[in-house]
Amino acid sequence: MSEVFTKSMARNIYFGGSVFFILLFLALTFDTSGKTPQRDNHEAISAQVALGKRVWEDNNCIGCHTLLGEGAYFAPELGNVYKRFGNSTEAIVGFIRSRPAEGVPGRRSMPQFNLSDEELNAVAEFLKYSSEINTANWPPNIQG
Repeated sequence: MSEVFTKSMARNIYFGGSVFFILLFLALTFDTSGKTPQRDNHEAISAQVALGKRVWEDNNCIGCHTLLGEGAYFAPELGNVYKRFGNSTEAIVGFIRSRPAEGVPGRRSMPQFNLSDEELNAVAEFLKYSSEINTANWPPNIQG
């Protein structure tokens, strides 16, 4: 057997590898497409959840908090805050409402946004919705 690497050998490796990775890509795409509907809970989005997301975005909450691993790391992860607060939207509303107007002395903390009751309940419903998304066990612990 010769030790020479020919053009035809290189071409066969190139085309064979290309076909292999295209088939692998297609198989993984079809596998993901089959599992996505099982993990999707888009039918749970209500008008109140949508309003909560708008309030979340308008007040730039992601500028300090992370939500399901995305965002800033200054403040706690909120992807599981509903579970952390004992599965209670009232506790979330109470916490947000209790923030002092001038902040906590000596440290930077979450400001008082002076949200209406409707907006507070909507944010709590949005965070409840976020905690019910199948994230494959993310965040890894209850503290976020």
